[in-house]
Amino acid sequence: MYRSGQFVAEHVSPTTEDQIQPNGVDLTVEAVFEQREPGRIRTDGKEIGERQEVESEQYTDEGSPTYYLEAGTYVARYGERIAIPSDHVGFVYPRSSLMRNSCMLNTAVWDAGYEGRGEGLLEVHHEIELAADARIAQFVLTEAAHEETYEGDYQYENLD
Repeated sequence: MYRSGQFVAEHVSPTTEDQIQPNGVDLTVEAVFEQREPGRIRTDGKEIGERQEVESEQYTDEGSPTYYLEAGTYVARYGERIAIPSDHVGFVYPRSSLMRNSCMLNTAVWDAGYEGRGEGLLEVHHEIELAADARIAQFVLTEAAHEETYEGDYQYENLD
């Protein structure tokens, strides 16, 4: 069973009241990257390919930096720090406004014990203007049984 948005908000920071939904918390975009070199996934380890941050421009009406994204594939870093409780598992889903604008956000399972500022694969099928701090995803938690908690390579990612 998915937990309430108020419960989820206790494990996401920072948050505003606008981000708290009935069953989750909206995540914002902090930065957008393009992968420039191949990554490697092997049986003995993995390596993320070199990335370059997409430059944003100042949007005069709101004063917020805005990404003008052409059709393509990007990596979006969320603006919030997530801490998955030891008896839960997390999932990130795209907000419907992304899909209605021909974009998709792909993510993976967020294991119990993970802590960090995660990322999602942003597929842009038609150009879009995406303001920094715009809400692009919804994070949810559900209770889960497990043997251990997450201690992988991405523990505490993007927290510097």
